[in-house]
Amino acid sequence: MALEDIGPTPSEYIRKHLVHLTNKEQDFIVDFTVINIDSVVVSSLLGALICFVMLRIVRHASAGVPGRFQAAFELLVEYVDQQAKANIRNAASRKVIAPMALVVALWVFMMNAMDLIPVDLFPHIWGTVGPALGLPHYLRVVPTASLATTLGLAFAVLLMCFYYNIKIKGLGGWGHELVSAPFGTSKNIFIAIPLGIFNFSMQVIEYIAKTVSHGMRLFGNMFAGELVFMLIALLGGFAALSLGGGFLFLGHLIAGTAWAIFHIFVITLQAFIFMMLALIYLGQAHDAH
Repeated sequence: MALEDIGPTPSEYIRKHLVHLTNKEQDFIVDFTVINIDSVVVSSLLGALICFVMLRIVRHASAGVPGRFQAAFELLVEYVDQQAKANIRNAASRKVIAPMALVVALWVFMMNAMDLIPVDLFPHIWGTVGPALGLPHYLRVVPTASLATTLGLAFAVLLMCFYYNIKIKGLGGWGHELVSAPFGTSKNIFIAIPLGIFNFSMQVIEYIAKTVSHGMRLFGNMFAGELVFMLIALLGGFAALSLGGGFLFLGHLIAGTAWAIFHIFVITLQAFIFMMLALIYLGQAHDAH
């Protein structure tokens, strides 16, 4: 029996799992009218879950000997607060930025952790529900494996940097910094104008580079992790179609378990890195050149 009669080819299987549930087909490489509905819904639900859990912890916090869950949460809060103090000297700003950093770290971790769910589970469920509702059968449940999600988060950090630049330095002070850093300025107008244009260009490049790298780093790691899980799933699928199927199935279990254990470290590290970069960039917005 031909492989096409049994099921999709490996390339078709992977392509299917890399397509988002969107509001429309994408016509261009960059199309801001396309919305990844699955990423929006999953990330919103996870964000609401985090807020609910944190609210429950705060409401049931005990002044006496804390339970294990409360103790772990207190350690996490204290650690994030220490990192905020190390990067942001303004105490008033830390009252907003430190809680934001905690929520972002937990939110990114939860979105990353969706990669640990069996890769075919939710797409298979949606494959029967979606068409019945008149919707496409595609579904991706890892929001951070979408460049739109990670760049959106990075862009939100960029907007916060702009806000604190203006709040701390004033509009005029930040404007002067944009045209005078990193190479300074001059009292000679014929030198000051070219220097100002060059400095401003360098500042624009720096902001763009920081934002793009902030989002791309998280996206690249999560996209690669998702792809590895698909390849491992294919290994288990082909086990039933080969003479050495038993050995392939055993390899599928070992590889899947090993990668899942390693991936727990990866998703935690990526959440930490994203939070730390946000704190560093916001700290830079408070510093004058």
